[in-house]
Amino acid sequence: QVQLVESGGGLVHTGGSLRLSCAASGRTFSSYPLAWFRQAPGKEQEFVAGIITGTYYTNSVKGRFTISRDNAKNTVYLQMNSLQPEDTAVYYCAAGRAYSTAYLRGPSDYPYWGQGTQVTVSS
Repeated sequence: QVQLVESGGGLVHTGGSLRLSCAASGRTFSSYPLAWFRQAPGKEQEFVAGIITGTYYTNSVKGRFTISRDNAKNTVYLQMNSLQPEDTAVYYCAAGRAYSTAYLRGPSDYPYWGQGTQVTVSS
């Protein structure tokens, strides 16, 4: 079982930056694939970025967002630069099944979720 707690959301102007953090419980944190999803009002949940041995992103955030992990701190991060109003959403971190090596983008592929943190980008 993995428990996830996000932090770092907030209000930022267009072009600004935020760094989201997600602290995880569990002794085998390094074995879990991790991802960030987001959900804007009235829209479906959207994959944003994932990390296993490598990283992968949805096209709309490539070059602006960076996912990383610190296994010693049991934490995954999402550095978000050049934020745009369309990035406004609740952001969730998610953990996949331990030792999975697939580059997964579907919410159903991730059994463990945090509670979400709001990111609002004003124009």
